[in-house]
Amino acid sequence: MTEFITRFAPSPTGPLHLGHAYSAMLCHDMARAAQGQFRLRMEDTDLQRSKPEWDALIRKDLIWLDLNWDGPVLRQSEQLTSYDTYLAQLEARDLLYPCSCSRADIRAALTAPQEGHPHEVYPGTCKTRAMSDRKPGDALRLHLNRALALQANALPTFHETGVKHQGIHLIDPDQAVQKIGDVVLSRKGEDIIAYFLASAIDDAAQGITHVIRGEDLFDFTAIQVILLTLLNLPVPTYHHHRLIRDEDGKRLAKRDDARAISTYRDDGKSPFDIRKMVGL
Repeated sequence: MTEFITRFAPSPTGPLHLGHAYSAMLCHDMARAAQGQFRLRMEDTDLQRSKPEWDALIRKDLIWLDLNWDGPVLRQSEQLTSYDTYLAQLEARDLLYPCSCSRADIRAALTAPQEGHPHEVYPGTCKTRAMSDRKPGDALRLHLNRALALQANALPTFHETGVKHQGIHLIDPDQAVQKIGDVVLSRKGEDIIAYFLASAIDDAAQGITHVIRGEDLFDFTAIQVILLTLLNLPVPTYHHHRLIRDEDGKRLAKRDDARAISTYRDDGKSPFDIRKMVGL
């Protein structure tokens, strides 16, 4: 029987709220039910917004929620150079090209997508540029058409266990090109690695067998599976869970400080109260 290994991977750019607590508790519960492992990763590649004090508060909140992780905390900021090996592999296969489009657009493209912030498919402005034309400050984009052409004889698939999308998913090349496009993978000079690449690589590095996360990330699983397949890394099983929403039906975000776990704790709530609030 394959060991069940999952992870909770927050970005230390603000406090944990009820939505984070639900995801962390679900990950922990599923891992313990399978007699598996629950690991913790800080996705802190955004060096401007990630703060040590948020990192510390997240760990404090998890401990208060009685969620104990296995092994050391993996921090992406401590291993930024490790991603270069994988970028070099993609470059060697002529799957990258430099992009000099606006810094604001590129920085936005490096972060994890969120519900309510539609993904803008890159129009291909720099697509004909060669890597030899790369200039300081240029980002690197994945040439998705070439990447999919390499996998034409064996299109990548992934297994989803979440109720909404349960089953085996075959990645449709046309849909991937139209809905995802040429994503940014890195920006040199700022040592920023895109969520898509870093998260996928770290899942492999941590031996993650089951990725459990919010349903707002389901549509972008395809690009991570494509990257893992190109890099000959194992593809985990995915489970995209429901989102915790406010009274207006909006997904909770880090700006919702009133729903921060630390606020509930200070107000005298218990971990059991938090479980009841999120339907666990």
